[in-house]
Amino acid sequence: MAHISTEHEVLAAVFQVRPGRPPVTSRKPALHVLLWERALDPEKGRWALPGGHLGPDEDLTSSVRRQLAEKVDLRELAHLEQLAVFSDPERVPGPRTIASTFLGLVPSPATPELPPDTRWHPVSELPAMAFDHGPMVEHAHNRLVAKLSYTNIGFALAPSEFALSTLRDIYSAALGHPVDATNLQRVLERRRVITRTGTTARSGRSGGRPAALYRFTDSRYRVTDEFAALRPPG
Repeated sequence: MAHISTEHEVLAAVFQVRPGRPPVTSRKPALHVLLWERALDPEKGRWALPGGHLGPDEDLTSSVRRQLAEKVDLRELAHLEQLAVFSDPERVPGPRTIASTFLGLVPSPATPELPPDTRWHPVSELPAMAFDHGPMVEHAHNRLVAKLSYTNIGFALAPSEFALSTLRDIYSAALGHPVDATNLQRVLERRRVITRTGTTARSGRSGGRPAALYRFTDSRYRVTDEFAALRPPG
């Protein structure tokens, strides 16, 4: 089928580590992606990445920020970067539409207010997805996993201050496999990614020694070890 014109859209895979779904006993933190439910055909009732058509006077980054603010009221991102282009001529019905995808990250303590048609979904349990948005989420997650190994991008998922157990849970959720807190501490301190704050967390109900608090050394994205990989145990 020949296409007379070509349109361009921007779509964002926005991730956050959030508590898992009930039952309460298994509410371990899990990586979630922000999706909105389509109200109209085509693909009515399916879930899609937030975004929309590129405006005639916009660059890609300005457009995706506008789309996130207007459509899902998400205005504050700790990290946003362009990822990939999806250009299959038949990826959506109608005029040929090329999609530029972005990776966005929200820190775990943030609680942005969302419209009724927008929800966080566990990446491991995606609902019925519209068009090719499922592979887009998978691609964005794979890029996040890779970047957690060789950059300091964890700063965009973590609180401003955290115990090592909290950081371990965030990395485990994002990577999709268990992470040892001691090994993670050793690796990130050696690369000067995290720094002790000199303070401790409040003691819990069970008492015990208060946990030392850490922070990320930088709140801007940087490569720390371009050949590194955080691999599953065993």
